[in-house]
Amino acid sequence: MAYLKLYKKALQHNFNYLDELFKKHGIKWGITTKLFCGNRRFLKEVIDLGIGEVHDSRVSNLKVIKEINPNALTIYIKPPPKDIVSDIVKYADISLNTELATLKGLSDEAQRQNTIHKVIIMIEMGDLREGVMRDDLINFYEKVFRLPGIEVVGLGTNLNCLNGVMPDGDKLLQLALYKQIIELRFNKDIPLVSGGTSVTIPLLLRGQLPEGVNHFRVGEALFFGKNLFTGGLIDGMSDSVLELYSQIIEFSEKPVVPMGETGLNPQGKSYKLEENDYGKTSWRAILDIGVLDIQPKYLIPADNRITITDASSDMLILDMGSNPEGYKVGDMVRFKLEYMGALGLMNSYYIEKRIAY
Repeated sequence: MAYLKLYKKALQHNFNYLDELFKKHGIKWGITTKLFCGNRRFLKEVIDLGIGEVHDSRVSNLKVIKEINPNALTIYIKPPPKDIVSDIVKYADISLNTELATLKGLSDEAQRQNTIHKVIIMIEMGDLREGVMRDDLINFYEKVFRLPGIEVVGLGTNLNCLNGVMPDGDKLLQLALYKQIIELRFNKDIPLVSGGTSVTIPLLLRGQLPEGVNHFRVGEALFFGKNLFTGGLIDGMSDSVLELYSQIIEFSEKPVVPMGETGLNPQGKSYKLEENDYGKTSWRAILDIGVLDIQPKYLIPADNRITITDASSDMLILDMGSNPEGYKVGDMVRFKLEYMGALGLMNSYYIEKRIAY
């Protein structure tokens, strides 16, 4: 059976690196846990790191976090659906918002629950996902400040999440300036400028982050150590927090070129013939995992001599070349992962989740 393994030592190493970095620059931060899909064991490992703030995009996951640690500060990190505002107020201490109608619903619900719900207003800075348009910002905040049961604690933005627009000093400086404008216009204190995510960390490391940006929401950098500007590792971080192990269920030497007339496979793909491959053979391994669990493009074989050929719904095909390592049926093959691949694995009922040191 295939399994996903979380390595506690590597996770703690990456957490310590980031925590020291943010403390050095006076930045508040929290861990974005949506990758773990509400898995209680993995979430407990995150909370046990010592983080006081946890972010997620599913209210059911925030409920699990509150059950593990009622004192954790929880943030719901997308505009809330109107039909779950009751649970948002109950399980999220803060939510990210862009719609006045939803904020009115949160206001009504906060009053019913006899509490104050805190909000961060997201601003559109170019990536065209969630965010209030900048021309509407003053008018929007004016209406939000009038809502009872609502406390505005920040403004924020998301970049690189949809169209790949990268953060830069100018965009984030504008974000920090909007905070100052709103504070002066309404005589309000807005403590958080939540402009930081994993993709913003390289700016911080290069000394290019505007001083006013003081809050980060981090997931991918913590779990994969990835520099999202270069695609490589952040110097000093680990890419071994999460790894996939999958078992070889068939191993044999086969022709490289399929035999017979080919058409589209169930995924709508057709085989691309390379004339140089005629007559060649290679050792091919079939693993007990497929596109039902993960897209092959998100898998990185730890053994760089292995090539991923393709996958069907629940089998992955590897080209093992001349098999210099002597792989055989029953052996486990280890993979590094891209973020979206790990997300699919976490959401798969069929993949066992393990914790190791």
